[in-house]
Amino acid sequence: MLAPSLKPRPVVHQVLGETPQTLTRVLEDGVNLAVWQRQLPAHISDFGCMLLSLNEPLAESLVLELPNEDTEPNLHGLASGFSDLEGYAGFIADVSWLVSAFACLLGAKRIGLRVRVLDKAMCPRFHVDHVPVRLITTYCGIGSQWLKEGVMDRQKLGKPEAEPTENSLVEHIASGEVALLKGEKWHGNEGFGLIHRSPQPAPGERRLILTLDWLG
Repeated sequence: MLAPSLKPRPVVHQVLGETPQTLTRVLEDGVNLAVWQRQLPAHISDFGCMLLSLNEPLAESLVLELPNEDTEPNLHGLASGFSDLEGYAGFIADVSWLVSAFACLLGAKRIGLRVRVLDKAMCPRFHVDHVPVRLITTYCGIGSQWLKEGVMDRQKLGKPEAEPTENSLVEHIASGEVALLKGEKWHGNEGFGLIHRSPQPAPGERRLILTLDWLG
């Protein structure tokens, strides 16, 4: 009797594209990053930059319950301190669409949402997330950074001396783009979570970011 042949592991890689359908590729084996290279509508981009120009703090978190696909995310009160800014309604509509798309793609019933203004790198060292999958988008300011497979030894994550020193080896997610990052807890992706880090804004600069986590 012949022994069953082992299915070779897919080569770990990343997918980038100009349509939202690109995000569905994160479901494929071997894909640990899918990026929708979108251009933010001007009124939403302008809202984000206006918000940052006020130099006010913003750090809000919500746990959204979405029992079925028809449930609209309840974003009432999100960033309400900035609701008088032009473009606020468009910003909330965009966040709502991203939450619904994220839930639909993953079949998620509970989603953790965070919106923050950052003036420094939240996670300055290259690392992997111990979650199944995370959505990250930057509404204004510098976007997140990531590495292709093999650029850094995974056994040395967190060690400054092991990080690449050549800027050409560091990839960037542009402001406005939507990224789905697979973490270590995605079934079949153990040991291959996307290696990434928060960027360090230039002195005096800040960034407005949204993250979504699949909680169940």
